[in-house]
Amino acid sequence: SPYVTDTFLLSVHSIGENIKLLVDRPDGTYCFRLHNDRVYYISERILKLATNIARGKLVSVGTCFGKFTKTIKFRLHITALDFLAPYAKFKVWVKPGQEQSFLYGNHVLKSGLGRITENTNQYQGVVVYSMADVPLGFGVAAKSTQECRRVDPMSIVVFHQADIGEFIRSEDTLT
Repeated sequence: SPYVTDTFLLSVHSIGENIKLLVDRPDGTYCFRLHNDRVYYISERILKLATNIARGKLVSVGTCFGKFTKTIKFRLHITALDFLAPYAKFKVWVKPGQEQSFLYGNHVLKSGLGRITENTNQYQGVVVYSMADVPLGFGVAAKSTQECRRVDPMSIVVFHQADIGEFIRSEDTLT
């Protein structure tokens, strides 16, 4: 449905027009496909091979970027991080002491904020990095760049959405 498509595109808004770089890659053309309320990122070559399998018997194909909830909201999965991080327009870097806290599922406080991309708006989707430029996960800016400069050190500046620690914390239930 058009609403589903719009919701998915808004969820990957942190990469903006760079989404074209995910589709038209030097190693072939890739696409996004919806299967059982999940969005998969897959090469068109593999997709053609997958058409030989009945839809009812197909469990998954490609890399799961996320899923639609029952209220038709799109939730990014951490499996999309390696694909989205290089093209992110809005980024947040956390201090080394804040990394572990974020990887345990906690929000980022102002005291743990290392840097933030200029002109990041409040509620903007962001990719969270370590100070060594290692992508750690996804979040939503709780404050704009300008607000971050003048808030209390214990204020939340990034809401946690997903992190690479999820692979370990919930490897049995991650789908």
